Amino acid sequence: MNSKPPHGPAGRGAASKAGPMPVPPPPSAKVPRSPRAALEPERVPSPKRRSKRVRHPLVIVGNAIFTVLIVVTVAVGGALYVGKQRFESPGPLTQDKVVDIPRGLGIRDISEVLLREGVIDQPWVFIGGVLVLKARGDLKHGEYQFTKGASLADVVNTIIENKVVQHALTIPEGLTSEQIVARLLENNALSGQVKEIPREGTLLPETYKFTRGMARGQIIQRMQQASRRLVQEVWEHRMADLPVKSPEQLVTLASIVEKETGKPDERSRVASVFVNRLKNKMKLQSDPTIIYGLTGGKGSLGRPIMKSEIEQPTPYNTYVIDGLPPGPIANPGRASLEAAANPARTKDLFFVADGTGGHVFSDNYAEHQKNVARLRVIEKNNAASAPQPAKK
Repeated sequence: MNSKPPHGPAGRGAASKAGPMPVPPPPSAKVPRSPRAALEPERVPSPKRRSKRVRHPLVIVGNAIFTVLIVVTVAVGGALYVGKQRFESPGPLTQDKVVDIPRGLGIRDISEVLLREGVIDQPWVFIGGVLVLKARGDLKHGEYQFTKGASLADVVNTIIENKVVQHALTIPEGLTSEQIVARLLENNALSGQVKEIPREGTLLPETYKFTRGMARGQIIQRMQQASRRLVQEVWEHRMADLPVKSPEQLVTLASIVEKETGKPDERSRVASVFVNRLKNKMKLQSDPTIIYGLTGGKGSLGRPIMKSEIEQPTPYNTYVIDGLPPGPIANPGRASLEAAANPARTKDLFFVADGTGGHVFSDNYAEHQKNVARLRVIEKNNAASAPQPAKK
């Protein structure tokens, strides 16, 4: 007997009579609860507990420190950015200004000086900039010139690079050592006293640069060193038959040339007159030597030389003594030293003023007398044409 279910319509009919198969509810669908169960509050699962590692005190402290560091870093970065902007922004100066920063001041004292002088208006930014640049030990005393609108960065760089103001002292040729010292004492940018007047002829007339507060003695040392170098250089290149025996005598001859003429183109010819006289054993007869012997290097007489003074014996009066005086009568410059070392090749033995600031030269006494007479006429005419003082 066949146990298989019948096929065909009869078989399908039997299956449909059995009804549809039950479908289980989806996992997410809520199963209806009893009325009592529905009244009870729904139980929420307990939250998972944090691991012991997260709750460890060291971790908590570390997180706090890390947070603080981030905050501090952001704050410092912001402060540095703002500070840099202020540090490089134009300053308050409306015009260039020179400020003297005294010796021995600290960073705060320097900021107060700059604030008082109107160079800066943010002293704490100045101090902070110096500290950031690690330049606290590079702040130097001195006299500084700050330009209009100089930023704090410009101000700091000017000081740490020691761009101090340079003063200039010009010493004209032909001054005596005493006159030069007087000029040094008159200069308020220099400091200190002069212990003694330097020997005549040992100071080189020149323009010297210095900073405020430099000692006067230092300037004198520089003048003496410059003079020694120059005299040695000129002496080594002197004329072969020059009738002087030492560099000191060369300076003495140059000082006479310096005092006799102020015209550069005359120096070598004036020097030739004195060299020719030395070679011919003639007295030099230089008027400036009379004056130096009378004043002792203190300056001019302030009046014409009297006839009695021409004949008055002094160690320097070349109308009385033979040859060169015992020492220089002034401090000659380079041009006069070179003229004395290499005078013009002439036969001139005399010269006299021409009435216009120069001189006329001659090689014999007769011609010289004519030149002197011509000068007297010029002087007489000038005196007659000069305005007369009003009568009281």
